[in-house]
Order: sequence, then structure tokens, then C-alpha cells
Amino acid sequence: MQGFCRIERMPEPKQTSRPRCAQCRRPASHCLCAYVSRISNRTRVLVLQHPDEASHPLNTARLAVLGLDNAQLLVGEHFPQLDGIVASEPRAVLLFPAKEASPMMSSASPAQDQPSLLIVPDGTWRKARKIVSANPVLDSLPRFSLPAGEPSAYRIRKTSEPAAVSTIEAIARTLSILEPAQSFEHLLAPFKVLIEQHVQAMGEDVFRRNYQNS
Repeated sequence: MQGFCRIERMPEPKQTSRPRCAQCRRPASHCLCAYVSRISNRTRVLVLQHPDEASHPLNTARLAVLGLDNAQLLVGEHFPQLDGIVASEPRAVLLFPAKEASPMMSSASPAQDQPSLLIVPDGTWRKARKIVSANPVLDSLPRFSLPAGEPSAYRIRKTSEPAAVSTIEAIARTLSILEPAQSFEHLLAPFKVLIEQHVQAMGEDVFRRNYQNS
């Protein structure tokens, strides 16, 4: 089953403090905001991000939320406000690969079966499961997974799951299924630049040696 946002990344070298963009949280010299396009989405997206991901240089969930009109990012492990958020939605669903998860339905399904809120845990497998277990309301929601698709553009990763994709890719692919009349390709623009920035920073030789055959 296809996974997402569960990619093991090589440790980043320690760096001295540098000015950072307040919006994308990238170093000011590598700000990605110029590549962010605001896209209208009918399905509300709520990302529950583990604190360890919030400070990671390859934080794709933040880029996804910045690029969507109807999206929110919460950082933590336990979210007391979730019960109220879920109760206020006609149909909230959890995007979380699991044996019991159903494949994401297209918009050809009846309107009442279409999600109004898409909840996406963001973290390693262990930390994402911790978020789900720490918030019992998530266990009450229908679980959906992505169908198999194109390989991830997340080239600077090591994973045992060939079908794994980043959080921003998972969100873009899911919204493309739910809202086929809208294009979400531009949502990935800052993500692609982010990957290129890191490849350039590590150098082509290091990239090929550590990632190209992984």
C-alpha cells in the first residue's frame, strides 16, 4: 500500500543561525515564497504535524498549506480542539495508509460521500501513529489511502517503500482525485525548487553516491 510523508532523510549538517523567512521558514537566501501559488480548494485540508517535522529543513507540509486557500497546519501530538473541528464538518476523513484504509474515491461519488475535511498526519510512521493514537477522534474517522501512482519527486530520500511520497505530493494527489476540475500541479512548484536547492547544496557527486541508487 502506498505511503506518504514517511521518508527517512539523511541528517542535516549543523549550521549557524541564519535569517529565516517568517512564512516558509526557509533561510532568507533560499526563500521559497516566490514559487508559492495560492490555489482554491473545496475540500478543507488539516495537517497535524509532529513537532520534529516543524523544524526540519525539508518541511513539505508547510509548503502545501501555504499554497492552498482552504488549509490549516497544527503542530503537536495531542490536539484538544480536534473533537470540535471534526464535529463541525459534514464528513471528515483521515488520509493514513493502513490495511483497513479504503482507496480515495473520485468526485464521481455522490456529493454526500465526498470528504469536506481531509486530515493528514505529518511525521515518520512511528510519530504519525502516535498522533493518531493520542487523538481518539481520529480512530472514529474513515481512513483512506492513495492509489498507486507516479514515483515521488522526493529524490533526496531513502525509503524501503518505492511508492512512498512526500506530504505535499500526497495532498496534491488526493485533491486532484477529489477535485478533478482544478489543477493542483502548481502546488508542487516550491517543493521541486526545495529539492533542487538541497541537491545543489550537497553536490552532484554526493547526491549520486547517496541517493540515486537508493
